[in-house]
Amino acid sequence: MLKRLRERISLTDVFMWAVGAFLLYIIIRGSIATLVLGKYSARQWFDIAVSGLAQGSIYALIALGYTLVYGVLRMINFAHSEVFMGGAFTGYFAADYLNQIGQLQSQPVLSLLIVFTVSILTSVGISVLLERIAYRPLRRAPRLVPLITAIGASFVLQYVFRGFFGSQFKSYPEVDALQGNFTLMGDFTIGKIEVLVIISAAVLMLVLYTYVQRTKTGKAMRAVSEDKDVAALMGINVDAIIVRTFMLGAAMAGAAGVLYALMFRNVQFFMGFFPGIKAFTAAVLGGIGNIPGAMLGGIFLGLFESIGPSLFLDGLGIPAPYQMKDAIAFTMLVLVLIFRPTGILGERLATKKA
Repeated sequence: MLKRLRERISLTDVFMWAVGAFLLYIIIRGSIATLVLGKYSARQWFDIAVSGLAQGSIYALIALGYTLVYGVLRMINFAHSEVFMGGAFTGYFAADYLNQIGQLQSQPVLSLLIVFTVSILTSVGISVLLERIAYRPLRRAPRLVPLITAIGASFVLQYVFRGFFGSQFKSYPEVDALQGNFTLMGDFTIGKIEVLVIISAAVLMLVLYTYVQRTKTGKAMRAVSEDKDVAALMGINVDAIIVRTFMLGAAMAGAAGVLYALMFRNVQFFMGFFPGIKAFTAAVLGGIGNIPGAMLGGIFLGLFESIGPSLFLDGLGIPAPYQMKDAIAFTMLVLVLIFRPTGILGERLATKKA
């Protein structure tokens, strides 16, 4: 029995479990010390959690693009972060124009719908071009080839936007209707922009999940994900389904771009890099290729990134703990992959799909 155990568990496994145990010890010790100090009030914890939920909702929307494409093509579309950036960038021009003519303030609902439409259409257009020009010719190529192509396409899109629109930050105009807070009870408040982000993201994710699970196209997408050749024999237009998959993921990214810009106000040609990496991390956390997993992973990552620095690091006496939020986020990824390599909702893949 001991011999079998040695064969199944390598020194690498032991080392990784030791790293995981050490990280868990640091997290638990820091959390206990922070809570004992009582540095943060209940209202402050609530504000931190709401901020994390809003940010995690954006990560989840972007992560859906990664997980949809991976689910169908078994490739990571690293240019998806620029699909997100392109939508936010063009949405800025629509918002700025509507603000200049006064419609953004006088008719905020209609104006925001126009901005969302412009952003989504731009992201969808970029994504369709990527699929047609960069990925479709490489459909049968070794997997490393489309991965390198995706990275190259990401850089191309970044510098195309930089060439056309410059490298300066552009600020989304404020929407008066979204300023201020809603009072829940007592001193607990929630920002109107955060409410918009959380509700919009929840509705979009529900619509996407329903579309994939309940519609004929969604069933075709799942069939193509299982086996493209057999799906083609069953009469499914595989190329059309793949294009629709890219369009759905891009639509989520375009909407996320506007929500992100409304929260943080600034857009720039390089803005997609860090949200894209975080969204990819969220997709891996949830289980790459799993739609509910991407949603859960994004929200989980946003909450952990927001609450983690204050909860884990303050009690350890680390100065400016919020500057380490990125390290906290990727530490969580390491922990999840150590204890559950397939992600929170991931399943073990067959050899053919792995």
